[in-house]
Amino acid sequence: MLIKNAIIYTEQDRFLGNLLIDQGKITEISQDSLEVFNEKVEIVDANQLNLIPGFIDTHVHGANGSDVMDASTEAIQTIAKSLVTEGTTSFLATTMTQSPDAIERALENLANYQNIDHGAEMIGIHLEGPFIDKKKAGAQPVEHIIKPEINLYNRWQLLANGKIKTVTLAPEHDLDFQFTSELRRANLNVSAGHTDVSFSEMKKAVTAGVNQMTHLCNAMSGIHHQDIGAVGAAFILPELKAEIIPDGLHVDSAMLRLIYQNMGPERLLLITDSIRAKGLEPGEYDLGGQSVYYTGEHVRLENGALAGSTLRMIDGVKQINTILEVTFHDIILMTSINPAKQVGVFDQKGSIAVGKDADLLLVDDDFNLKLTLKKGEIVYQGVDQ
Repeated sequence: MLIKNAIIYTEQDRFLGNLLIDQGKITEISQDSLEVFNEKVEIVDANQLNLIPGFIDTHVHGANGSDVMDASTEAIQTIAKSLVTEGTTSFLATTMTQSPDAIERALENLANYQNIDHGAEMIGIHLEGPFIDKKKAGAQPVEHIIKPEINLYNRWQLLANGKIKTVTLAPEHDLDFQFTSELRRANLNVSAGHTDVSFSEMKKAVTAGVNQMTHLCNAMSGIHHQDIGAVGAAFILPELKAEIIPDGLHVDSAMLRLIYQNMGPERLLLITDSIRAKGLEPGEYDLGGQSVYYTGEHVRLENGALAGSTLRMIDGVKQINTILEVTFHDIILMTSINPAKQVGVFDQKGSIAVGKDADLLLVDDDFNLKLTLKKGEIVYQGVDQ
């Protein structure tokens, strides 16, 4: 495929040019015309739309009626097909706190899952819980929360065929941070979440290897003038990246501006934390064996606690673009480059560069999605906005 007449955003630059794809990879990028001698090459005229890398969502529970914990091939396929319609070309399938048996069924299913051509690519697993804090459980079932156990984790990673890339845990329950250290030695992404950790404990956890925050501000200790907790740690410890749910509900717009001013686009990862209700009508749905209620605006447990989101990534990007003064390069950092680096796939994905997968989006200046390409194949065409 030849994409011509596009505003191309590479890692360092932006220019009007052309891009050639072969065998699912980007093979040439040029400001000059590219000669194509193969009559089978498909030509896409971008009409000066913006060509950016596909989004990488590192925290996805479900979409369109399916959930990772359903532990079926069909469920993951449904999620994958739904994600490309919002510009997400790669994702981490995210489990949640449940019984060991339920988690193991989900992991075994993901271990055997084969990516489909017409959907987003599952590039790994995010194990969210059960090694979290009961006081900050949020929508995670309290009865299944346990202390970090390295032998249990090792069993799960084996069942997952090594696909677990990120583990969310409460650092305060990791005795002497042995669990964290072991995971970091194995190049895992260790994310503090559902945690009541103090700032002093968080500093020790970062030294041991914690390198990320799960959905910053949500289900964690906030800033107090005598202990700045997990949120304050994210602000001032440069080793930490942080997920953020940009739906305007999980984090207030004023707080989002404060986060951005303190962390910048270099340390943020936009996520959806979406559940099966995404793409469906308002109503009652299941999340980890619990009833959740989708109003059309938000999803909550019966007790009023937020329970994931129905956010589409492209809508989160529009929200960020409205609230903050960001550039296209800032958006690319938060949606593609940072997550790719964080889960160890930046050699293949996350930016527009020769040799990388042709996971690409065509968007207008307001981030209306016109085209999604997954490894050089058109998997979604947006309607005119």
